[in-house]
Amino acid sequence: MKDKVNNYLATTVSNSHWYLRFTEIFVPLTAWIMITMPIWLSFWHPALVAYFIIAFDLYFLYKSIQTAYYATISYKVILETEDVPFNKKIEKWEKAKPLAHFVIIPNYKEPLYKLEDTIGDIVKSDYPFKEIYLVLAFEKREEEAKDKYEALKEKFGHFFKDVIVSYHVLVSNEVPGKASNQTFASRIVSDYVRAHGLSPEETVVTICDADSRLPINYFSYLTYEFIKDVNRKYHFYWAPVFLYNNFWQLPFFVRMQATLSSILRLAFLSQKERLIQLSTYSTNLWLLEAVNYWDVDIIPEDWHIFFQAFFAFGDKVRTIPLYTTTNGDAVYSGNMFKTLVNRYEQEKRWAWGVTDISYALSRLFTTPHIPMKLKLKRIFLLTETHLLWPTSFFILTLSASVPPLVNPLFKRTVLGFILPQLSGLILTIASLTLILYIYLDITLRKRLKIETKLISMPLLFVQWYLLPVISFLLSSLPALDAHTRLLIGKKITYKVTEKV
Repeated sequence: MKDKVNNYLATTVSNSHWYLRFTEIFVPLTAWIMITMPIWLSFWHPALVAYFIIAFDLYFLYKSIQTAYYATISYKVILETEDVPFNKKIEKWEKAKPLAHFVIIPNYKEPLYKLEDTIGDIVKSDYPFKEIYLVLAFEKREEEAKDKYEALKEKFGHFFKDVIVSYHVLVSNEVPGKASNQTFASRIVSDYVRAHGLSPEETVVTICDADSRLPINYFSYLTYEFIKDVNRKYHFYWAPVFLYNNFWQLPFFVRMQATLSSILRLAFLSQKERLIQLSTYSTNLWLLEAVNYWDVDIIPEDWHIFFQAFFAFGDKVRTIPLYTTTNGDAVYSGNMFKTLVNRYEQEKRWAWGVTDISYALSRLFTTPHIPMKLKLKRIFLLTETHLLWPTSFFILTLSASVPPLVNPLFKRTVLGFILPQLSGLILTIASLTLILYIYLDITLRKRLKIETKLISMPLLFVQWYLLPVISFLLSSLPALDAHTRLLIGKKITYKVTEKV
C-alpha cells in the first residue's frame, strides 16, 4: 500500500504543470541570477560576490586543467589505436559475421556533392564483411530528394548490401529536425530487419551526419568493440567528430570555435563515466526499439536519446569511446556575415539542449528502479554543462570589475582591491592550457591531412587574443538567447545549418 501511495505521489508531482514549468525555467533562471548577481548583490554583500567570483575562477582553472589532461590522454590512446588491425581481428571471430550495419544519413537540402563525399568514405571501409546497408533519410518536403536518391543509388548502390530510402512526412506532433527524421527511418529499418530474418540485437545502427567523414577503420573498430562488449545491448558507441573538413575556408572566428569544439570533444572522449555521444554515433536496433526510438517533439536529439535509454535501463546505459578520428564540417555559408549568423543559430540550437534537464527532472520520481544517487549524478552533469555555457563569459571577464564600481566603499578594502588582480592571475594561469590546445589542433589536423602552412602559424597564435570576443558572440550569447527563450516560454524552431 505504501509503495502505491508513493508511486501515486511521484506521478502526480512529476506530471503537474507547476513542477514541469519549474524544471524548464530552473537553469535559465539560475543562469540570469549568476550573471546579474555582481550588480545587485554588491550593494549589500560585495564580499560574498567576490568570494563567488574567485571560487568560479578557480573552478574554471580546474576545468581547464582537466580538459588539457583528458585531451592529452585521448590523443595518446588514438595514436596507440590507429595501427591496430581491427579488420583482421574480427575476421577470426565467427560471431562477427552475422552483424549487420545500417548507416542512416538524415539530411535535408544537403548538397549532392556533400552526400557523395560522406558515402564515398563509407565505401572505403576496411570492414571485411559485406553487411553494410545504406539508409538515405530524406524529408518528403524536399523537392530534389528523389533525384538525389536515384543519383546516389546509381553511383554507390553496388557497394552496399542494400540501399534503403525514406521520405519523412512531418505530422502534427513532430518537430522538424534529425530526431523525427531518424525515428521515421529507423522504423523502416526495423520492418526491413524482421522481413529479412535479421536480429535487432545483432543489428548495429549508425547515425551519420551528412557531412561526417568516417575513418576507414570505423566499422571494423565498432564491430570489434561491439562483439567483446558483454553489455552491448545497452550501449552507444562514439568517436569524436572534429570540425576540420573545411578548416581553411572558414573565417578566423569560426575557425577558433571549430578548434575549441574539437579539443573539447577530444577531452570528453576519455572521461568514460561522463561520456555521452553526440552528432555521429552508433548503437543497436534493439535498444532503439526498446525506447521507442527518438522522441519526435524535441530538437537536440543526441543527449536526449541517451537519457531516454538511461531512464529505461539505468546504469547499464553507457557510451563507449572509439579512439579514432571522424571529420566533419564547421559552419560555412560562403561569406562572413552569413556564416556568423548561421553559426550563432547552430549554437543556439545546441544550447536548446537545456530542455533535456526538464525531461530528466520529470522522470526523477517516476523511475524507482534507478537509484536516486545515480539519477542525480547524471542530472548534475547535464545541469553543469548548460549552466556554464551561458554564464562563463560574463563571470570570467566582467564580474571581477563590477563590485568595486557598484560599491566604492568595497574598493577600499583589501578584498576589493585584490579581486581584479587575483581573478586576472587565475585566468592567466588557465590560459596557459591554450598552448596545448594549439599543439593538439595542429597535430590532429595533420593526421586528418589538413596541413598547416608555415605562413599561417603566426595567425593561429594571434587569433587566440580574440578568444573572449568569440566566446561571447558564438557561445555565451546564443546560449543565453536559448535559455531566455525557454524562460519566457518562446520556443525555437529547427533551422538547418548551411554548409557549402
